[in-house]
Amino acid sequence: MSILDFAVTATLLMYGAASGIALTRLFRGPRAQDRVVALDFIFAVAMLMMLVLAIRYDSSMYFEAALLMALFGFVSSAAMAKFLLRGEVIE
Repeated sequence: MSILDFAVTATLLMYGAASGIALTRLFRGPRAQDRVVALDFIFAVAMLMMLVLAIRYDSSMYFEAALLMALFGFVSSAAMAKFLLRGEVIE
Protein backbone atom coordinates (compact mmCIF):
# COMPACT_ATOMS: atom_id res chain seq x y z
CA MET A 1 0.00 0.00 0.00
CA SER A 2 1.52 3.27 -1.09
CA ILE A 3 1.39 6.52 0.85
CA LEU A 4 -1.15 7.96 -1.63
CA ASP A 5 -3.53 5.02 -1.09
CA PHE A 6 -3.22 5.42 2.66
CA ALA A 7 -3.81 9.18 2.47
CA VAL A 8 -6.85 8.79 0.21
CA THR A 9 -8.35 6.12 2.46
CA ALA A 10 -7.75 8.18 5.60
CA THR A 11 -9.22 11.26 3.93
CA LEU A 12 -12.35 9.40 2.85
CA LEU A 13 -12.82 8.01 6.35
CA MET A 14 -12.51 11.47 7.90
CA TYR A 15 -14.93 12.94 5.35
CA GLY A 16 -17.34 10.13 6.16
CA ALA A 17 -17.11 10.94 9.86
CA ALA A 18 -17.71 14.63 9.13
CA SER A 19 -20.76 13.73 7.05
CA GLY A 20 -22.10 11.58 9.87
CA ILE A 21 -21.74 14.41 12.37
CA ALA A 22 -23.42 16.82 9.96
CA LEU A 23 -26.27 14.35 9.44
CA THR A 24 -26.96 14.34 13.16
CA ARG A 25 -27.10 18.14 13.08
CA LEU A 26 -29.37 17.97 10.05
CA PHE A 27 -31.86 15.71 11.83
CA ARG A 28 -31.55 17.11 15.36
CA GLY A 29 -30.92 20.79 14.64
CA PRO A 30 -32.97 22.97 16.94
CA ARG A 31 -33.64 25.59 14.27
CA ALA A 32 -34.19 25.53 10.51
CA GLN A 33 -31.08 27.65 10.00
CA ASP A 34 -28.95 24.96 11.63
CA ARG A 35 -30.40 22.39 9.29
CA VAL A 36 -29.66 24.53 6.22
CA VAL A 37 -26.06 25.03 7.29
CA ALA A 38 -25.69 21.28 7.93
CA LEU A 39 -27.10 20.50 4.48
CA ASP A 40 -24.72 22.97 2.87
CA PHE A 41 -21.83 21.38 4.75
CA ILE A 42 -22.89 17.91 3.60
CA PHE A 43 -22.90 19.14 -0.01
CA ALA A 44 -19.39 20.55 0.43
CA VAL A 45 -18.07 17.35 2.00
CA ALA A 46 -19.69 15.23 -0.72
CA MET A 47 -18.02 17.42 -3.33
CA LEU A 48 -14.67 16.96 -1.62
CA MET A 49 -15.21 13.21 -1.47
CA MET A 50 -15.84 13.21 -5.22
CA LEU A 51 -12.60 15.08 -5.78
CA VAL A 52 -10.67 12.58 -3.65
CA LEU A 53 -12.26 9.72 -5.59
CA ALA A 54 -11.19 11.45 -8.81
CA ILE A 55 -7.63 11.41 -7.57
CA ARG A 56 -7.88 7.77 -6.50
CA TYR A 57 -9.35 6.48 -9.78
CA ASP A 58 -7.70 9.06 -12.07
CA SER A 59 -10.98 9.89 -13.79
CA SER A 60 -12.25 13.24 -15.01
CA MET A 61 -15.85 12.09 -14.62
CA TYR A 62 -15.63 12.65 -10.86
CA PHE A 63 -14.43 16.23 -11.40
CA GLU A 64 -17.51 16.96 -13.50
CA ALA A 65 -19.76 15.41 -10.85
CA ALA A 66 -18.06 17.52 -8.17
CA LEU A 67 -18.66 20.65 -10.22
CA LEU A 68 -22.35 19.79 -10.53
CA MET A 69 -22.56 19.08 -6.80
CA ALA A 70 -21.01 22.45 -6.01
CA LEU A 71 -23.46 24.19 -8.33
CA PHE A 72 -26.52 22.41 -6.94
CA GLY A 73 -25.31 22.91 -3.39
CA PHE A 74 -24.97 26.66 -3.88
CA VAL A 75 -28.35 27.00 -5.59
CA SER A 76 -30.14 24.94 -2.94
CA SER A 77 -28.50 26.88 -0.11
CA ALA A 78 -29.46 30.19 -1.68
CA ALA A 79 -33.05 29.01 -2.24
CA MET A 80 -33.39 27.74 1.33
CA ALA A 81 -31.92 30.95 2.76
CA LYS A 82 -34.36 33.02 0.72
CA PHE A 83 -37.25 30.80 1.79
CA LEU A 84 -36.33 31.13 5.47
CA LEU A 85 -35.90 34.88 5.12
CA ARG A 86 -39.03 35.74 3.16
CA GLY A 87 -41.21 32.65 3.21
CA GLU A 88 -41.18 32.26 -0.59
CA VAL A 89 -38.59 31.30 -3.15
CA ILE A 90 -40.08 32.69 -6.36
CA GLU A 91 -41.48 36.20 -6.24
